[in-house]
Amino acid sequence: MHRPHVAYVIDPRFPGGTSSAVAAEIKQVATFARVSVHGLETSMFKGRDVAPQLATALNDLGLEVIWDNRTISADTVLLHNPSCLRFQDALGVKIAARQVIVVTHENFVRPSGAEAFDVGLCLDQILQSSFALRFILAPLSGWNREAIKKWDGLHGHLNRWSVLDTDWFNICDFEFKPPNTVIKDRRGRLSRPGFEKFPQDDVMRLCFPSHAESNVILGADTLMLAANRPAHWTLFPFRGLDVKSFFDMIDFMVYFTAPTLRESFGRVLAEGIAAGKIVISDPETAKTFGGGVVAASPDTVDQVVKGYIDNPKKYAADVAAAQAGLRRFSGEEFLRQHRPLLTEESEVAA
Repeated sequence: MHRPHVAYVIDPRFPGGTSSAVAAEIKQVATFARVSVHGLETSMFKGRDVAPQLATALNDLGLEVIWDNRTISADTVLLHNPSCLRFQDALGVKIAARQVIVVTHENFVRPSGAEAFDVGLCLDQILQSSFALRFILAPLSGWNREAIKKWDGLHGHLNRWSVLDTDWFNICDFEFKPPNTVIKDRRGRLSRPGFEKFPQDDVMRLCFPSHAESNVILGADTLMLAANRPAHWTLFPFRGLDVKSFFDMIDFMVYFTAPTLRESFGRVLAEGIAAGKIVISDPETAKTFGGGVVAASPDTVDQVVKGYIDNPKKYAADVAAAQAGLRRFSGEEFLRQHRPLLTEESEVAA
């Protein structure tokens, strides 16, 4: 049987969810395709240190990042997160492929409707450097898809790009942990550092108050530098605590971001669900998980937490339902939806 060649063209230095998602995806695609991984040395990062989770996955598969190929030829080229091209004006490699699929990890517009980055600049670099029969944008979620539509409505710049009908979701093949039998007001938050990943100070204080039994924040590099940080916050820098230990310290994952950012998928929320926790976020972010994430506003978080502490059976039932919902983001489901496109078994792009 013919094994199609799928070439990943990525900046492998992305921290956090992008590299975790790519790592999980490559493992699945390698089950039916010949995979190569090509590193883009974009101006966004320095050095050649591959993100740890991606490095581990590639090592398990016996693959290495190829940094110095100036020409990449494959049946399909998958380019993840084109926002990494925003600080340059040329891709730096030539691509020849049957199709180029660009996975849009970062939303093209902000919640306000303003352009999130110079999307046209990034997409044009890919077009100008590629010879392919078709060019496809693959959104991660409904919100991510809506951002593409809004951007196109403002700029009318999609031109040769089509948009995939189905979501190119993050694969969430996590080990599921049962919820704690005794539920306490132990709250936590996990993300990579970055000003847009964190809400305003007053929102943080609402979500992680002094009356909570504990408040653990992982990825708090910037908060740790603030002289007025609350004494009741337990702060760890990004990668300063392993994720399992973090989740062992909490019962509620409370996740809000700055008004200028909305998660395109929210992989860290899926990690919280798999760890057996109730996850709380804004309604738009929660929508991706179809009820698996509790939709709330910062001023109602206390109410949500108290309701679950008073009713631990509901806590356990809602965690179980949320974990069952994550199965629609499994590797098996990813292959069912997207393997036909990568093997040309059917025409999936609109």
